[in-house]
Amino acid sequence: MTAPIPRDMPDLPAIPGMPALLPSPVPATAVVAPVRRPLTAAYRLLVALAATAAVTIDLLLGSPVRILSYFSIQSTILLAPVMVFSARRAWAARRPLPSALTGAVLLYVTITGLVYHLLLANESSPFSMTAEAATPTGWHAITNQVLHTVIPAAALLDWLFLTPRGRLHLRQAAPWLLYPLAYLTFSLTRGELLPSGTPDRYLYPFLDVGLHGYKSILANALLLGLSFYALAVLLIALDHARPNPVRHRTKTGFRLQPPVG
Repeated sequence: MTAPIPRDMPDLPAIPGMPALLPSPVPATAVVAPVRRPLTAAYRLLVALAATAAVTIDLLLGSPVRILSYFSIQSTILLAPVMVFSARRAWAARRPLPSALTGAVLLYVTITGLVYHLLLANESSPFSMTAEAATPTGWHAITNQVLHTVIPAAALLDWLFLTPRGRLHLRQAAPWLLYPLAYLTFSLTRGELLPSGTPDRYLYPFLDVGLHGYKSILANALLLGLSFYALAVLLIALDHARPNPVRHRTKTGFRLQPPVG
């Protein structure tokens, strides 16, 4: 005769020393085969070479200290290594560079192109430099177009047609403006340190304190800063609204077999 089983069984205490099972999500790279993109790598390498060549020629034709003080030169210098590393990752089928970095460089070269064509090279702009500066000729004309037109357009094309969508985020917009703010500080400090009457003391007319005064310059800087932030938000919105140009193969490492019998 066996003893009756009690209806209420007390919970057994946990065995000490037994580790809890943690969730282990499978990364996408374990089931989706990485895709090499040699054409994308070649395009980005070509853009990096064009940017490097344009900056190098400008440095050889002018004063390196003055040339390196331009925002267009600095943004192009930032773009070149980003394109090189992005090309390497596309060639090796590796994860792309952080979007905070690529988005910032895209914003800076876009600013370069827009400021040049809308403010500096536009005869109807109050800050136009077409009347006071001689028209570039020879190599200067070529590098001028490469830096202000070809490179910004090439960076935008890479973003639109060769970069996965939805990687930019609104929280990144404000930190991207730290570099333009640092450049504003650099430009005003540089102008104060140079003697009055020095050619190209202020490299951009909308930052010329001697011509407009600090009150107008700071107002211009505020308007430009708000415009740059709006441009950053626009790029982020377009990044989420545009179609995805990068299609990953859906083949996985698992194959379903038909039932036996």
